[in-house]
Amino acid sequence: MPSDASGTLDPANLQAVFKAYDVRGTVPDQLDEVLARRVGAAFVAVTGAPTVVVGHDMRPSSPEMARAFAEGAAEAGADVVAVGLASTDQLYFASGHLGHAGAMFTASHNPAQYNGIKMCRAHAVPVGAESGLHEIRDLLARGDELPPAATPGEVTARDVLDEYAAHLLSLAPVTGRRLRVVVDAGNGMAGHTAPAVLGRLHDVVDLVPLYFELDGSFPHHEANPIEPENLRDLQAEVLARGADVGLAFDGDADRCFVVDEQGRAVSPSTLTALIAERELARAPGSAVIHNLITSRAVPELVAERGGRPVRTRVGHSFIKATMAETDAVFGGEHSGHFYFRDFWRADSGMLAALHLLAALGESEQPLSALLQRYERYASSGEVNSTVADQAAVVAELRRRWSERDDVVLDELDGLTVTHADWWFNVRPSNTEPLLRLNAEGRDTATMEQVRDAVLAVVRA
Repeated sequence: MPSDASGTLDPANLQAVFKAYDVRGTVPDQLDEVLARRVGAAFVAVTGAPTVVVGHDMRPSSPEMARAFAEGAAEAGADVVAVGLASTDQLYFASGHLGHAGAMFTASHNPAQYNGIKMCRAHAVPVGAESGLHEIRDLLARGDELPPAATPGEVTARDVLDEYAAHLLSLAPVTGRRLRVVVDAGNGMAGHTAPAVLGRLHDVVDLVPLYFELDGSFPHHEANPIEPENLRDLQAEVLARGADVGLAFDGDADRCFVVDEQGRAVSPSTLTALIAERELARAPGSAVIHNLITSRAVPELVAERGGRPVRTRVGHSFIKATMAETDAVFGGEHSGHFYFRDFWRADSGMLAALHLLAALGESEQPLSALLQRYERYASSGEVNSTVADQAAVVAELRRRWSERDDVVLDELDGLTVTHADWWFNVRPSNTEPLLRLNAEGRDTATMEQVRDAVLAVVRA
């Protein structure tokens, strides 16, 4: 349990559940209402936030844990605005629109037994390991009493769903030809936000809902669309309905994945390139952020359109920090996260989807044809391997490829080896004994040769 009979929090458990970007673990053995209440108080103590917006997803444990966090924050003296059921990007909207710190109860794409807390400062500024999250953890681990404030805060309820929908549609208006759009919510929070946003587009969008019932047990498939098996129902429905496009969201609906009219999964790098082109047309010369495992096509296209491509590490804290430093108009990750300067540099799967629908509505081409100019290379996707000694394997890869004079090595995030015709990146997972490989080549045969050569070392 997170705490013993006296209510003392287990330091080992705190180390386990406080990750690089959020708090996450299984319920109730790692996370419960006692811990949520303590985190609420510690969050206010560390950030000094006078007001905190709190939202939660559809998992059975989320409402009570969100309530406990709110009570802890209020006891520490902060006012709380409870927005209730929300997607993560809806919580970021509330934080930005209202100017308050925020906490979102969700375990994103993780299975049903998990839950977690994503926290941010006012205007959706992330709270990560180096920006307050581990300070909160360490405060709790010391066991210091956090005395209640002389004047506790008030908890009030506010519904921001309509304001959220209107704001997104103001940033990416969808016009043009009528589109049939299948949306697989995976029983996650897109079942809450898609009707509110896409339902306003009834003149141009014929919305076909799939698994919109909010159900934290995920009865049909995990709400993790990065895994190909979780796209199969969407692909089948797109083909059966003769739809123009399919959209899949993860559990907290901050990530979006796309299926074209042929039922083919679209690379998030391709969507990054399309959105970058649209945002650069609106803000010429701006910087565009891409992480180091997005396709080489992304920085090429950004430069061709007069923008400044900026490469960064994987992870939303790095993306958002680099966006702030460069005033980038947009940022994309191969994991399906898309970040927008006009959305407080936060990520929004729904806003990414609207950009795609806007581009498709303006075109007479089917989606597969529209995207061809963004698809220049063959990609492996992310290939995970269980490795006990990650550092030793990376060192061996570095030794082998450093012997070649036709490649460039860098270690911005793991090891990246770049050749004129291909590149690969191997980086360790932050939370599991895994090495993650991404490779890309000028054609499929080149990519597969590089991928297999790396895996032969990784899995030896």
